[in-house]
Amino acid sequence: MSAGAMRVAVVGGGPGGLYTAALLARQGHAVEVWERGAPDDTFGFGVVLSDETLGGIERADTVVHTALGAEFVRWDDVDVVHRGRLLTSGGHGFAAIGRRRLLEILHERCAGLGVRLRFRSEAPDPRALSASYDLVVAADGVHSTIREAGAEHYRPTVTPGRCRYIWLAADFAFEAFRFEIAETEHGVVQLHAYPYAADASTVIVEMREEVWRAAGFDLCDETESAARCAKTFSEALRGRPLRGNRSAWTQFRTVVNERWSHGNVVLIGDAAHTAHFSIGSGTKLAVEDALALAEAVGGADGDVPAALAAYEAARRPAVASTQRAAAASMRWFEEIEGYLEQPARQFAFNLLTRSRRVTHDNLRLRDERFTRAVERDFGCPDGATPPMFTPFTLRGLTLRNRVVVSPMDMYSAEEGVPGDFHLVHLGARALGGAGLVMTEMVCVSEEGRITPGCAGLYTREQAAAWKRIADFVHTSAPGTALGVQLGHAGRKGSTRVMWEGMDDPLPEGNWPLVAASALPYRPGVSAVPRALEREDLAALRSEFAAAAVRAADSGFDLLELHCAHGYLLSGFLSPLTNQRDDAYGGPLENRLRFPLEVFDAVRAVWPEDRPMTVRLSATDWAPGGTTPEESVRIAAAFAEHGADAIDVSTGQVVADEAPEYGRSYQTPYADRIRGALGVPVIAVGAISSWDDVNSLLLAGRADLCAVGRPHLYDPHWTLHAAAEQSYEGPAAPWPAPYRAGSRPPPTGRG
Repeated sequence: MSAGAMRVAVVGGGPGGLYTAALLARQGHAVEVWERGAPDDTFGFGVVLSDETLGGIERADTVVHTALGAEFVRWDDVDVVHRGRLLTSGGHGFAAIGRRRLLEILHERCAGLGVRLRFRSEAPDPRALSASYDLVVAADGVHSTIREAGAEHYRPTVTPGRCRYIWLAADFAFEAFRFEIAETEHGVVQLHAYPYAADASTVIVEMREEVWRAAGFDLCDETESAARCAKTFSEALRGRPLRGNRSAWTQFRTVVNERWSHGNVVLIGDAAHTAHFSIGSGTKLAVEDALALAEAVGGADGDVPAALAAYEAARRPAVASTQRAAAASMRWFEEIEGYLEQPARQFAFNLLTRSRRVTHDNLRLRDERFTRAVERDFGCPDGATPPMFTPFTLRGLTLRNRVVVSPMDMYSAEEGVPGDFHLVHLGARALGGAGLVMTEMVCVSEEGRITPGCAGLYTREQAAAWKRIADFVHTSAPGTALGVQLGHAGRKGSTRVMWEGMDDPLPEGNWPLVAASALPYRPGVSAVPRALEREDLAALRSEFAAAAVRAADSGFDLLELHCAHGYLLSGFLSPLTNQRDDAYGGPLENRLRFPLEVFDAVRAVWPEDRPMTVRLSATDWAPGGTTPEESVRIAAAFAEHGADAIDVSTGQVVADEAPEYGRSYQTPYADRIRGALGVPVIAVGAISSWDDVNSLLLAGRADLCAVGRPHLYDPHWTLHAAAEQSYEGPAAPWPAPYRAGSRPPPTGRG
């Protein structure tokens, strides 16, 4: 060994382990690989790699890149079959290779670099390896023995999916990446297929667990499973058979580790993280891990802990992004039955954009003809109007576009009276082009405030101040609708304003809190609320109704009832915050009773031609809380009572929640409610670009999109979105005094 060279042990002879071995051997390290199987043992058939991954391989090792380039099968199209109709979208760019051939290339490269390959060999105990080698690479897959042996350090979480799937192969090459759905007597069965050689294709058949059991696949061996799958998709296969390769039905398991290394041992590939096969190959992630690990080792000058820290820092953001996209894609296929009634082209667009990595704008670059056809079906006139600038009607109100300025608490009122700040804040957003501008949560009583700075509608002075704002919006930004969100803080009241300590109790001047049950929001920190009695409920209904009358008189165009985020009405809905033993607690129909009574009281006094919406937390992000399935039932109840749309948010119900943050992370919950009920929905939650808005609308996942923080960054977000898309139609008119600024100003020369 040369000076500075390390002894490296790699456990696992899959593509990730082998490529890591080759890259580290190129750096002069002595590398040994343990693989329990034979050299040609492998599961599955084809491997898909992206151009990005191939570029990394080319930069790191031209020998492997050249060998792969000679073997790849490439194609551009995605075929989607929806109820017998074939739709094709092009421009996607795939490259695949047989898994066995990939292993052969990597075996040859490792052998040429002096890597010692130990096949049919169990690796020594992880502690012995760690003591004997400078670096130990755990590339031993989703069931990693090294990860499990050190579970207290890596802290893995393994979450099974709700589908069963099997890897099979066909002895011919599909012309495209093909998605097809079979609607059987037992439920939906889906096919994912792609070529990996001139005469062979990978075929994955997937279905929900309950469908799999009802169809009797749990009793089938590999041969019978392959035959039955071939029969189900006989038209796609042109009557040809499917074959297995030690193929078995399995559940996808999402692996997440809090740490990827311990001492001189590091996890890569499926041992460290998994991503559902529907967005690409686990091999792709493993190869990218190998590239990053080798780069980190090469730059650490023998400092193994520093190298492993650098590797993890480099890879974690990309892996987290991929896992979020994979989770969205997996859930989409788990819920695919809810999309089957969509028109064929919209279904195909929805499928293509399911992970949120491919968007409307991106897909238009890939295949403009297909995307324009989806836009026409949606109702975009002349191919020049983006989806977000089409109108939408709720009851007697027609919104000129699909953009909503989210309710955002400003904590800037005095004695509940909105002042000049609110006039400027809401007026600026109205001038900025949104179809609907929502107020913050406006409280129905003094005791219902979150903070001393919260606005209200429980006095005539407050109503007059709101009328001043509504008059400005309707006069200076004609065509913009102004909505009011009514609510009561419940157990989350009597706190400091956000920038002084969010959810922290006031140091003095507190007011008594009420809630469904006597449970504090933050045990040991928040005040304990008084559980509401029957007579309290009647008074609260009257307060909501009185505020609604004032809101109508003030000139608001739409009213939203706030039943989310752990405030009073939300507190009745969630089993975590409602522990009553009377008619307002217990089963969901009881927990719904008071919020529905309030809704009915408000609807009775709110003008018939003006719409009402309801904001819900579709999940509490906490064990034992409201489930997505329950949220559909909650939304259905409000829709039956006359809600014109459901504004679907999540969480903020309990302090110990664990949200799964990410781009558009709450939109699947809106999607589920819309698909199940057909009721219009407003999607919210980290929708940050006009491309996201267009994508969600075209895919049929939302009818309106509420955008919050981007409107704080740019009050004219909607108008700028129109300018950036070269849209100059009636859905986004620039106010006359601002027309000179309707085009981006010239910048300095580069």
